[in-house]
Amino acid sequence: MEKHGAGGKPLVRTTDDLRAHFGKLSPLAEKKVLRHLDRFCRDFIALSPFLVFASSDGNGNADASPRGDAPGFVAVLDDKSLLIPDRRGNNRVDTFGNIMASPGVGLIFLVPGINETLRVNGKAEITQDPALLTPLTVQNVAPTIGIKVHVEECYFHCGKALMRSKLWDPQAQVERHSFPTLGRIIAEQTAAISVDVAEKTMDDAYRTKLY
Repeated sequence: MEKHGAGGKPLVRTTDDLRAHFGKLSPLAEKKVLRHLDRFCRDFIALSPFLVFASSDGNGNADASPRGDAPGFVAVLDDKSLLIPDRRGNNRVDTFGNIMASPGVGLIFLVPGINETLRVNGKAEITQDPALLTPLTVQNVAPTIGIKVHVEECYFHCGKALMRSKLWDPQAQVERHSFPTLGRIIAEQTAAISVDVAEKTMDDAYRTKLY
């Protein structure tokens, strides 16, 4: 039976093994975790046009969903709560269903050009309160539902992952024509629609149904 992994270190089987493998947590990494949104967090969220929203259902099945709009589309209600308006999508409502079953969520905010990210963890609830949602109107379309996140912890994450990936480097951008369109992918994966119809449907949705 294998007892050691790469480099001769013991295999990770318990939380004690995990800490032994990675070493002691630095005091700075531990102390940087906040229980509220300070001015740096608020300013970063105001600059962010994109976030990844992680949730899970009552059985522990996980899901990560992209959310994006103009910078600052997420409203900071106070130093312990955020509001994410729901824009038009594919109506799968995975995130909403997960929140109803298990409110624990994790968010990662990104700002183009900045390698560091902001992580926010907490509990989420669904809101349909017009007083909260109407101020988030875009192109004369007011969101009718949104996600309110009660912040339990937040902290900035170092930029190593984005630096390694060169995410913001123009030279690293992939030419769009080098990968199939979503319409073609859906058509070929489902065999339920022609490529031409699928691509036209996607083009129309991108052009007329963002809000």
